[in-house]
Amino acid sequence: MRDLFVAGIVFGILPFAFSRPYIGLYLYSWLSYMNPHRLAWGFASTMPFAYIVAVTTLLGVLFSKEPKRMPWTREMTVLTLLIIWMVVTTFFAFFSNLAWDQLEKVIKIQIMIFITPLVITNRERLHGLVWIIALSLGFYGVKGGIFTILQGGAHRVRGPEGSFIEGNNEIALALLMTVPLMRYLQLNEKRKWLHLGLGVAMILTTLAAIGSQSRGALVAALAMGTIFWLKSRNKFFSAIMIVAAVGLVAAIMPQEWYDRMSTIKSAEQDTSAQGRINAWWTAWNVAKDRPTGGGFEMFQSPIFKIYAPEPENVHDVHSVYFEILGEHGFFGLGLWLLLALLTWLTGSWVIRNAKRDPEKRWAADLAAMGQVSMIGYFAAGAFLGLAYFDLYYHILMIIILAKVIMLQEAKAAPRVEVEVVEKRGGANGMRR
Repeated sequence: MRDLFVAGIVFGILPFAFSRPYIGLYLYSWLSYMNPHRLAWGFASTMPFAYIVAVTTLLGVLFSKEPKRMPWTREMTVLTLLIIWMVVTTFFAFFSNLAWDQLEKVIKIQIMIFITPLVITNRERLHGLVWIIALSLGFYGVKGGIFTILQGGAHRVRGPEGSFIEGNNEIALALLMTVPLMRYLQLNEKRKWLHLGLGVAMILTTLAAIGSQSRGALVAALAMGTIFWLKSRNKFFSAIMIVAAVGLVAAIMPQEWYDRMSTIKSAEQDTSAQGRINAWWTAWNVAKDRPTGGGFEMFQSPIFKIYAPEPENVHDVHSVYFEILGEHGFFGLGLWLLLALLTWLTGSWVIRNAKRDPEKRWAADLAAMGQVSMIGYFAAGAFLGLAYFDLYYHILMIIILAKVIMLQEAKAAPRVEVEVVEKRGGANGMRR
């Protein structure tokens, strides 16, 4: 039944994805973040739904009559240069076959990221995209939060099997990045029951992230909590939410969780941490030796034997920063960090110029909460190898579009007023 349900939704919406490509993006985002097909047990679990939807959406973009204009902001330019540089580094990769396979996956993700500004052209569509992402990942947040409460935090929350967010560290990061999006929706929601529901979902989602028992999630939650409060419009309500979440964690999580979290302080005694540090040094040494880095999937045993301080201690890199550094060199890392910096500055500009205007406040809320999601990614990403995670790039795109759409609305507003005045003037002239 689950297989038929998922297939029915996908193929039922597919014609609309062709005629209205933004619906295709919604459907693709649902499949990418919720992975509903991974919850089925039959044919749907292996069917390439995302690929089918992506192709249909691309065809819709090409043939739909809607005007399509790429907003070539400075961030879009840097992202384009970063992708081109990744292609260059792949030509010089240590492991050519592995690198080209990974590049193909990254390009597929980035194609859909680039489609986003082409089809999300107004506030309503952008708001809809945020809802899709929040509901898709919020499903696991609410479910995982309830699971953590019922199990007393004794078992780890994990993502759907076979997905990008299957591991406890990955699902924790995705959930934490989703909480600020829920807060944006709550700030702009007038229905009381839905406002309250989003508040409960935020607390449960935070609890689910902590229930993953990911140490990186704890670091990210602490960093996000401060920024979340500072960026929030209603600081009193935000403080209540934070206190409630902390109280639930303190009441539910077992001693084993505290013991695991305490190992953050003793990295020198932690075998896993030592392995990561060894991989970080490997990335640094490769980047110093090769301007193009080692290419995708370079963290393999033969490379550790040449570049690692401890050649036999082969470990995954588990850091977005050193993953980019090792695979694409200092230039690649510079472009990647520049993209983040420019997007952050864009978010700050939106907040500054929109927070005091009731008509633009939605953009300020979205940019602020997008920045909180970025903080979560930067903090947890220091211990997690998700440099190509599509949710992060979608967050960047959401912040960029908040500015683009806000400026479009501001530009269009005076024209409407002029037209009204002219019509009134014409009517008065007729009366005379």
